[in-house]
Amino acid sequence: MADPFFVQVALPVPLPQLFDYLAPAGGPLPSVGSRVVVPFGRRKLLGVVTGHSGQSEVPAARLLPVTAVLDDNEPLFDPALLALLRWCWQYYKHAPGEVVAGALPPALRSAGNGLPQPPPQFRITADGRQRLLQGPGRAPVQHAMLEALAAAPCRADTLAAIGSQWRKTLAALLENGWAASEPAPPDGLPARSDRPPGPQLLPDQQAAVAAIGQDFDRFRCHLLDGVTGSGKTEVYLRLLESVLEAGGQALVLVPEIGLTPQLLRRFRQRLGLEPAVIHSGLAAGERLQAWAAARSGRASLIVGTRSALFVPLPRARLIILDEEHDASFKQQDGFRYSARDVAVKRAAELGIPVVLGSATPSLESLKNALEGRYGWHRLRERATQAALPSWRVLDMRQHGVFHGLAEAALEAITACLARGEQAMVFLNRRGYAPVLMCQTCGWHGLCERCDAHMTWHRGAGRLVCHHCGSQRRAPALCPDCQADALTGAGEGTQQLEEALERRFPGVRILRFDRDQTARKGVLDRQIEEVRKGEPCLLVGTQMLAKGHDFPGMTLVVIVNIDQALYSADYRALERMGQMIEQVAGRAGRSDKAGTVVLQTLHPEHPALALLLGQGYEAYARWLLEERQLAGLPPVGYQALLRADAHERARVERFLQEAAAVFPAGGTRLFGPMPAIMERVGGRSRMYLMLQAGSRAELHGQVDAWLPRLRELKTGRQVRWAIDMDPQEL
Repeated sequence: MADPFFVQVALPVPLPQLFDYLAPAGGPLPSVGSRVVVPFGRRKLLGVVTGHSGQSEVPAARLLPVTAVLDDNEPLFDPALLALLRWCWQYYKHAPGEVVAGALPPALRSAGNGLPQPPPQFRITADGRQRLLQGPGRAPVQHAMLEALAAAPCRADTLAAIGSQWRKTLAALLENGWAASEPAPPDGLPARSDRPPGPQLLPDQQAAVAAIGQDFDRFRCHLLDGVTGSGKTEVYLRLLESVLEAGGQALVLVPEIGLTPQLLRRFRQRLGLEPAVIHSGLAAGERLQAWAAARSGRASLIVGTRSALFVPLPRARLIILDEEHDASFKQQDGFRYSARDVAVKRAAELGIPVVLGSATPSLESLKNALEGRYGWHRLRERATQAALPSWRVLDMRQHGVFHGLAEAALEAITACLARGEQAMVFLNRRGYAPVLMCQTCGWHGLCERCDAHMTWHRGAGRLVCHHCGSQRRAPALCPDCQADALTGAGEGTQQLEEALERRFPGVRILRFDRDQTARKGVLDRQIEEVRKGEPCLLVGTQMLAKGHDFPGMTLVVIVNIDQALYSADYRALERMGQMIEQVAGRAGRSDKAGTVVLQTLHPEHPALALLLGQGYEAYARWLLEERQLAGLPPVGYQALLRADAHERARVERFLQEAAAVFPAGGTRLFGPMPAIMERVGGRSRMYLMLQAGSRAELHGQVDAWLPRLRELKTGRQVRWAIDMDPQEL
């Protein structure tokens, strides 16, 4: 009797292993990369085949066969993508099945769904050409459709423009044999003559395009380090043109959904094709269609947030990460991965270049550039040759305040609007007020589940926790003393919007925050309104800090950044510098000079003085020197053992036992320590910090530690996970 064949299956369960199954009885061996249904305890689960073997550590008599094979003819994952996923679960110490499941679009995580049929294109037949010669007669719509098909094969979306009855007309053409359907070819660029020419490149842009273009057939990581408004997107466009003209695929990642509309608009206008878009805001069907188009090679350009990183790319030639410094590229729960680092790994495995673009590079990328591991392309001029904005620092100890704004800042806004220009007020705090408090007894609204105040959203009459999402009705009277003395303390974007409407009656004021732009299409419409160039005043949070180009914007006022100067998180100064530079970069991007007004209680702080006096690069080099002295990332390497539970004592006990079984070696262990915000969602959060001088040393000790952690009985009373290369404490 022949030896049985075994398949290894990744299942969506929080267990650190793959599972062996017998090949289906009487059926072919499922292909690696295909989905299968298998028995798992009393359940049937959908998993993905990751390998074949002629032997198993489990006796064959104890193994069960695969119940059903879902994708045998066309496995969903190619070997290169499976190898990347394997590296991910090994590097980030996460359950293999959860990593693999997360790479599937949601619609394919159930057995009832398969790949959608690709949309066909339609062409005219020889009989159709004969019919065309007879003229329109009494069927002008049919004639018009035949004319369109005679010019070139068309997809359904093109034919839809012919008339409301286009489906009926197309069906008649197919029935009569005048038209035929066929598989649509990959999206390609229109001829150069049909695409608008781009602007003339500045010397720095030309040098970057030429240097990166030399690496299209090999792996190299390139840092595109350009001041705000320096034309990084134009460099992307020139690179994309070269890749797509050569028949390749390109993946462009952005940190937030809000950045996709503007980028997509630029791509459509210049490239003349419709990118496939992948992000969490899409309906499951839309996301599946885009994923399938990328996998089949039909989509040549894919644009998305971090989840798009795992889309199959059979013709990959280039990966671009825009705003590579952004913390949104790090997944902060579940499978905790860095999309930036995984993108570099994927490009290396594929043998293609990856471009990391930013006006404020992360310290990790800057260090790699300084040491020569990354190509470093510096764009030091704005593409419009406009000057960088000038700075004005307001010492808030010496100024009167109107809803958080100094009178001098209000005067600057008044002058800006009087000139017919646009201004922005940046306040990274949404809602009406950070705290609702009683002026009589001092009561203030606290979240019952988090160590945080609840933000007062006055318009909705609600107190909302921006950490766990819990809400409750705002009280009319003080819950403690029953006084009618409740008021908001501090300012949020809603309150600031309301105050500015009173101060500047008749001025168009647009608020940009998560509350205002939650409805689909609102953000895009507001951005388009600003881009018209008419005088207006913007109030917004960090969604305004990056990626947006507002030619009419000449004034930016930055409010309330001081808390970062004294944060317990050693990354706070890096993020503060990035945020200030990014927000400031919205000003003066066209032919009019820009000004940035920075409000602070600490104008003498050395970090602010260096940033404003010498610029971000000098500031980042100073931070790198500090990290060097402390052995902190990116000079050293870190991991966290995170744990949380409803009872703090359980978390602390588990972490103490975990520290006791940590293997000896060069890695230093600190803690247990509470998270900066210890209680979120009713759970106490603490961690152990591991710090080492080498990545290999850190990973070796963590790998030796994990089996010991899984044996701890106290670990069953908490929720715990390893966070490699953490970005938050």
